[in-house]
Amino acid sequence: MTAETQAPGPDGNGGQDLVSVHGPEDFARAFGVSRETCDRLEIYADRLRAWQRAINLVSPSTIGHIWQRHFADSAQVLAYATDSRNWLDLGSGAGFPGMVIAIMLEGENERSIQLVESNGKKCAFLRQVARETGTSVEIIEARIETLGEKPTVGKVDVVTARALSPLDRLLDYAVPFFANNTRALFLKGREAKSELAAAAEHWQFSSRLHPSRTDAEGRIVEIWNLDSGI
Repeated sequence: MTAETQAPGPDGNGGQDLVSVHGPEDFARAFGVSRETCDRLEIYADRLRAWQRAINLVSPSTIGHIWQRHFADSAQVLAYATDSRNWLDLGSGAGFPGMVIAIMLEGENERSIQLVESNGKKCAFLRQVARETGTSVEIIEARIETLGEKPTVGKVDVVTARALSPLDRLLDYAVPFFANNTRALFLKGREAKSELAAAAEHWQFSSRLHPSRTDAEGRIVEIWNLDSGI
């Protein structure tokens, strides 16, 4: 493993100020997006609250903090792959971070966002959000392990995941979709550094830890040059 980790500062977050996002105006200021993007996210938030009553899309304790815990947390990933065209989001669940990224990139030409989720009800939710927000995104209802059998899923520029699996397993999921220029961006918590060390026992890769903008203990794990040949 080639590590280029960013050590946390005294505040535990690499010296980076945390954002506080309570609604569309805060989101627009934090991420520099348009009014149209925020309108789409407001529809998303409304649908998430409505569907949450019937199925467990997110932790109930976070439903009152959608803009901070889910939207802003997801949106911060985009800063590390602003020019990337093809995105693959693994284990999308309620759409984090993949659907938020798709909404933020809506209207940009030649972008492809694929969300992979095995739960049919969650896929139905994602399709409704995409339809009602007018967002171009492909929802793939499948187990991650079977993705290699689908001809429409090939090499991509970016692989993302949030709260899905330990890093070692995530790399096993992601490696079939890695090309020479592919990067993975995984949203992780306080154990990110130890997960990197554990993954390095089975994988060769370059990595960098970015401080989260929404959680003092959170990290974004960036992986490139991934190779399983240890």
